[in-house]
Amino acid sequence: MTKERKHPKGLMVLFFTEMWERFGFYLMLGIFTLYMIGENTGIDFPGMGFTDEKAADIYGTYLALVYLTPFFGGLLADRVLGYRKSITIGGVLMAAGYIGLSFHSETIFYISLLLVIVGNGFFKPNISALVGRLYDNDKYRAHKDSGFNIFYMGINVGAFVSNFVAAYLRINYGWGWAFAAAGVGMLLGLVWFWSGQGFAKDIKEADYLSPAGKDDMSLMGILLKLFVPAVIAAILGWMIPGTIFGANSTDAFLFFSIPVVIFYINLVRSAPQNEKEPIKALLAVMGVVVIFWAIFHQNGSALTLWAERYTAREVPKPIQKVTDALSFNQVVTTQPRERVEKDAHGIPVLDESGKPKVTMGPDPYFDNLPKEEWPESGQLKLVSTELFQSINPGFIILFTPLVVGFFGFLARRGKEPSTPAKIGYGLLITALSSLVMVAAVIASKNGAVKASAAWLFGTYAVITVGELFLSPMGLSLVSKLSPPRIVALMMGGWFLSTSIGNKLSGVLSGLWNFYENKAYFFLTNALLAMVAVVGIFILLPWLKRVVKENS
Repeated sequence: MTKERKHPKGLMVLFFTEMWERFGFYLMLGIFTLYMIGENTGIDFPGMGFTDEKAADIYGTYLALVYLTPFFGGLLADRVLGYRKSITIGGVLMAAGYIGLSFHSETIFYISLLLVIVGNGFFKPNISALVGRLYDNDKYRAHKDSGFNIFYMGINVGAFVSNFVAAYLRINYGWGWAFAAAGVGMLLGLVWFWSGQGFAKDIKEADYLSPAGKDDMSLMGILLKLFVPAVIAAILGWMIPGTIFGANSTDAFLFFSIPVVIFYINLVRSAPQNEKEPIKALLAVMGVVVIFWAIFHQNGSALTLWAERYTAREVPKPIQKVTDALSFNQVVTTQPRERVEKDAHGIPVLDESGKPKVTMGPDPYFDNLPKEEWPESGQLKLVSTELFQSINPGFIILFTPLVVGFFGFLARRGKEPSTPAKIGYGLLITALSSLVMVAAVIASKNGAVKASAAWLFGTYAVITVGELFLSPMGLSLVSKLSPPRIVALMMGGWFLSTSIGNKLSGVLSGLWNFYENKAYFFLTNALLAMVAVVGIFILLPWLKRVVKENS
């Protein structure tokens, strides 16, 4: 007797497609901040030479727009293109953007970011929505949560491997080769996506257009009533005298988001009576999880700065031969060279004209390393900073089977938390991860001495558990509660909440230099997470009822 499948064949195809796409995405993201703040003078592979504040602003804006465009990509997929065609268009645009970043030019830099932003809008919501469609079959419906957990693990296999490739290429050949590798990864994902459909026929079957409801706006109506007002709002946000949220780009983005948020609220008004409560529940959860993304995506900004400047990164002697053979070591020397003068927290010291002072000195890594610990040979071999970005996806690969097994154990005893409760616990765990970094700051005397890398492993371990409680459960919840005709659109709404959180991550990271005592920076994150925890647990009885009635 053949054992009945728990998961559709198409899951494997989408798993590896997403793995390759996330390989490219996280390879680029792992070196993004490092490339922007990298010195552009006196070194073999120059970076962009941006200030911390400019880099944080670009980082937050990029991540915000990367997750804002899925709203429009989801809409076009629902109404016009379908999922497979949208995924293909998005993949091609992202590959072009990554390859464009390999050219060291500020103009091409911004054009390439735009290509990735638009491409992700076509790709990201629609591959997730396609996974959900595969589980609409009654045979697989009960395994949807675990299916999304498996899919989520595929994301992180790509993310884990990507930083090792990035480190090898950028250390040995320069930034350009690393960015180009991201583009190659995306193209490999597209080849697998189309070739895999030969044996996974259910992908094509799940790719069908959902008819618009009689009260739904046409595409032209959405353009006139949503996109045009949003663009006008963004222009006003950019042009207002001074700034409201610290940067013109932040003001413009948040003003742009207002008409989009209003659009989603109006979905409730125009929806049939039986769809109103599920849409309300989704909007409530989307609002709360903004805080999670604002904290989580500081891994590529604030936590990257912590790893770069405050963490002891010397390669342990027992494995130096191995890392030497793999060419993974970043070598720094005490030999004086021309460099930007920086203060104790790595902030450039400015001259009378407001430009960074150039001085002669050792590699900045030695700035907070006591001289008695400087090597007699004059050089140290370091773990590349971007490799710390592989800690989180590495833990996800390790923890996903444990978390899935834990929830399965509870389910067999009738004690599994509801999907909204899992999200609430995820937010609580996220707050705890910020407290780990508060302890790290205290242990390192506010960065006056190098902190152990164990602190970063600790905070990533904690927030990874929180992420596994929250992120795949959010995708599953959207798939469960969304009316069939607007699944991709509501998936775009989930990514809109991610988008706003991502922009806030850049805003918060931009305050890094504002806090003399970095413990207060991480304590702020913990307090924000606790506000979100209180919010979702207040709503929990209502959310549980809505999910039960609509699953």
